[in-house]
Amino acid sequence: MGWIPDNVIAELQGSHQLGIFLHVATDPPLHLWFGAGDIPAGIDSVDPAGTTYYGGGVLEGVPSLEVLVNGTSDSVEFTLSGIDPAMGAKLIDSLPPVRGADVYLGLTTLDEYYQPMSSIIPIWKGKASHNTENVQPVMGTNNKVMTLGLTVTSGDDGRSRASRSTWTSAQQKAFSPTDKFCDQVSRLARGVNPVWPHYT
Repeated sequence: MGWIPDNVIAELQGSHQLGIFLHVATDPPLHLWFGAGDIPAGIDSVDPAGTTYYGGGVLEGVPSLEVLVNGTSDSVEFTLSGIDPAMGAKLIDSLPPVRGADVYLGLTTLDEYYQPMSSIIPIWKGKASHNTENVQPVMGTNNKVMTLGLTVTSGDDGRSRASRSTWTSAQQKAFSPTDKFCDQVSRLARGVNPVWPHYT
């Protein structure tokens, strides 16, 4: 048996129900899974004593999860929609501070009774940045609903936008003293559009 249990691998190879779980390490922690009802479960390295993950409804769109690659980090947003505004306001007032809290995303397969077939397998870790709220204009006889979101960063969590590193001319010349390929990089990093040579 490896990192993913054999029974979960076998289930993934066929028709399966997938449980997606979100752990936000606030004080107290927030445990949420994208489905109906509450599920007793845990991530071994995070919830060693086990806990209950509360059903947050159906996850309508799975964000693209990225990690720090070549100096570029990204952020994703997890959202819950269809919340009554009065209930949403109470929920926002009761939320603990989220900025800087570790966020773990894990998954496992569910059996025919919608229970986890293993401990939650962590697949991604990020840092909570901020929560958002949005109420769309009401059209016709529709009810007013609220959408709550949590923005999570990966990589350099000190920024709300992607951070990019640059390869400087000095670094390039350390490998190739006569190479001028990176001579204009510092100007590009400042937002200057340099005039590049035109060879005919």
